[in-house]
Amino acid sequence: MAHTKSAIKKIRHDEKRRLINKGNSGKLRTGIKKFRSLLEQKNKEELQKALPQTLSLIDKSVHKKTILQNTAARLKSRLTKHYNDIVKETAEKPSGESKKD
Repeated sequence: MAHTKSAIKKIRHDEKRRLINKGNSGKLRTGIKKFRSLLEQKNKEELQKALPQTLSLIDKSVHKKTILQNTAARLKSRLTKHYNDIVKETAEKPSGESKKD
């Protein structure tokens, strides 16, 4: 156990920060999971709304120092790539069905 006043205060402060960080990382994980579930559903309209919100959530997590900048860039890149694949896939389906050789 800490003996000095400053050490005791540091323990209190660290516990408060730990709880705040845990909440921030939980929000991030939940947001990413929701976006990934939308990716599985392949609903283009909902994905269009959810992508900017998810990317914003990732940027906020970087600003709060919950995750590192490179981790955020990697997450954003992967999520955007999956989103673009689904958009391309849904755009190709109607034209692909009409082309029967």
